Amino acid sequence: MKRISLLFIVLTASLIGFAQARQRFDGGMMLHTGYLSGHYDAFDFDAKGMTFGLGGTLRFHLGNHFRVGGEGFVSTMKRIQGEGSYIRMSWGGVAADAYWRFGRWTPYFGGSIGGGKNSTLLVFNGNDNDWIAEPNAVLHNESFFFLNPYTGVEFALTDGVHLTFKIDSLFPLKTIDMPQGIRWYLGFVFAH
Repeated sequence: MKRISLLFIVLTASLIGFAQARQRFDGGMMLHTGYLSGHYDAFDFDAKGMTFGLGGTLRFHLGNHFRVGGEGFVSTMKRIQGEGSYIRMSWGGVAADAYWRFGRWTPYFGGSIGGGKNSTLLVFNGNDNDWIAEPNAVLHNESFFFLNPYTGVEFALTDGVHLTFKIDSLFPLKTIDMPQGIRWYLGFVFAH
């Protein structure tokens, strides 16, 4: 783990140095939603529903068609079982994509790889409006590594402010109980 952390620090410092020399980078925040579903083998339980979340990205431009940087997001699916139940996925990692400019439009595709955590709280009866211990609830946390392909398009509102729309699907690199599906992102990217 120390070697991976050191490699990440060296790579990030190198990219920042390169980007500062070229003075080209962008970053921003995005809201997202999607319909996810999955089966929990431990309880023979099907989780499905809408997820909502927030996150962001920071990318350094390497040439005229390639960006590399990082991204991180949190996504929550609420009330999947009973009052207070939720599934929360948080993930972040190194992202890279290719892009092309056509006037004010910039389509792109790429992916990210990294790590995350899936937290599931299932409240089978009771509610979240009191201070009484719930007799029938389960909390499970599990870490995972992931691969996250994505595609999207940016529209330049101004030279420095772009509206971005992105679609992705998060794939854990090991089998875990976690709902999956496609997420849609909408947000702003500030370019320099």
